Amino acid sequence: MKIWNKLEEMKIINDDFLNVELPKESIDLIVTSPPYNVGITYNQHNDTVPYEEYLDWTKEWLKKALTLLKKDGRLCLNVPLDKNKGGIKPVYADMVNMALDVGFKYQSTIIWNEQNISRRTAWGSWLSASAPYVIAPVETIVVFYKETWKKLSKGKSDIAREEFIEWTNGLWTFPGESKKRIGHPAPFPLELPKRCIKLFSYEGDVILDPFLGSGTTAIIAYRLGRKAIGIEIDEEYFELSIKRVVNECSTLRSYYGNK
Repeated sequence: MKIWNKLEEMKIINDDFLNVELPKESIDLIVTSPPYNVGITYNQHNDTVPYEEYLDWTKEWLKKALTLLKKDGRLCLNVPLDKNKGGIKPVYADMVNMALDVGFKYQSTIIWNEQNISRRTAWGSWLSASAPYVIAPVETIVVFYKETWKKLSKGKSDIAREEFIEWTNGLWTFPGESKKRIGHPAPFPLELPKRCIKLFSYEGDVILDPFLGSGTTAIIAYRLGRKAIGIEIDEEYFELSIKRVVNECSTLRSYYGNK
């Protein structure tokens, strides 16, 4: 296990989330996007396991995530609506049912319109009702909580009036992130954790991303005055996340340069 912990407000850990020991009921908000099991080429993670095996793994990390959340803790889970490669599967529906099974309570679903209509040619039965394929070019951000939705203690919110009005509408439209620009096969944009963190947490809250990837959640959490914990199993992506955190957070850059 490697740990990068330059400031009290920031900790990045290179390890498997299931192996990392964190204090129970210490996290205010989890914002994450786990591997989708759709054949993305990661360095270390196998993204093509049998679907039932993928669901078993999902259940294990969700159970652990639940123990780490405070009683009023929340989870923002970014997952696709469905899976088409290797057989069509209702990923969103299965994820929701899995989270409920392990003890999460459901709050709402945000539809993220990436404006990314792929140039696909697999329409199924072309111009025929025989077996057409319908694929929605959107993803979901499912919002769960542990025991109580209302926060148990008063804190300071930093969300603007216009942001609150716009973001409480459950259709979010903003573009995805460039894999080439970031250097990671499945990055999400800074806008996604920014909205989740400002809408669902107070300043000073502890934000966890158990699948940190390129470091996006940690970057935004730090910028917004939250305490960030990120866990990434792949050593290369762990190093990438540290580099991005330092480069994109001006106060860290002034302290640590490009190390």
